[in-house]
Amino acid sequence: MSQPKYLDSASTTPVDPRVKEAMLPYFDEIFGNASSNHIYGKKAKQVIDVAREHVAKIINANSKEIVFTSGATEAINLGIKGYIQSNKEKGNHIITVKTEHKAVLNTCEYLESIGTEITYLGVDENGLIYLEELKKAIREDTLLICVMYVNNEIGVIQDIDAIGTMAKENNIAFFCDATQAVGKIPVNVKASNIDLLCMSAHKFNGPKGIGALYIKEGIKITPQIHGGSQENGLRAGTYNTPLIVGLGKACELALLELDSNYKKLKEKQVALEKHYQENNIGTINCKGANRAPHIISVCLNNMETEEYLMLNAKEMAISTGSACNSSIVEDSHVLKELNVTFKNSIRISYG
Repeated sequence: MSQPKYLDSASTTPVDPRVKEAMLPYFDEIFGNASSNHIYGKKAKQVIDVAREHVAKIINANSKEIVFTSGATEAINLGIKGYIQSNKEKGNHIITVKTEHKAVLNTCEYLESIGTEITYLGVDENGLIYLEELKKAIREDTLLICVMYVNNEIGVIQDIDAIGTMAKENNIAFFCDATQAVGKIPVNVKASNIDLLCMSAHKFNGPKGIGALYIKEGIKITPQIHGGSQENGLRAGTYNTPLIVGLGKACELALLELDSNYKKLKEKQVALEKHYQENNIGTINCKGANRAPHIISVCLNNMETEEYLMLNAKEMAISTGSACNSSIVEDSHVLKELNVTFKNSIRISYG
């Protein structure tokens, strides 16, 4: 049987064959523990150092500013909780957005339950924050602003440069969830004044279970996993060399092919949106906003989501929204903020 066309790349992507090939030797041939001082350990350490360089390069960071994690969710927890715990003297207030990924929102909700004050910003009809509202929300005790780069459900790109500038001018750290941005669009932590940033390999043809947290030099973070001294004491645990190599290779390839891939993705976006609009299937959510090229949010015109998915199950594999929420059928918190009906919306994403 032929498989349906995969249109759920915002959830995960297949591993690039070149990434897989790069990883294979580190499962059985070069298998040493990178923390060991003998030749087996040193060989593993060398490739981890190379991978760290590639990860740093794709966001214009220094390799010393990269901490490997199990993925973006862990990086979010380490970045946000770790910063709050290490910088209590600066304040007790976080500003974030109602349409952030659940990993950020749930982390903020936890911190709120133990005394941290959180301001949740609303968005306009295109899913973008009001910069003036952000400015008004800043207080003397604000120590962190958390705004995602590209929304995982609707694909809109926030004005990261303006947000980073505002954070810097007010001496506030800026955390950016760039999970849907890295590998798809240019990301420059220095130019955008980003202090903390997360990414995950499986969103751009790397393996699952590996990601990274960028921590700007000079930023203090409290570790969330205790044990060994790996990652300068910030993330204990034996290095997962094969997956780290996979992340590094995925970053290397994504940066090398960024322009050509963007052009291909944009062409797909234009063609798919034309199909849905000209055939009166649905309208495109947030079409007036600057959007990433690999995500389309569609509000169906004459059909509910479940009926559409059932009718097209043999032709396409698509999602109603974030795959992180798929086990619990509930309205999308992102679409709710846009006043878009969840029962009539689908997310199409491709690689």
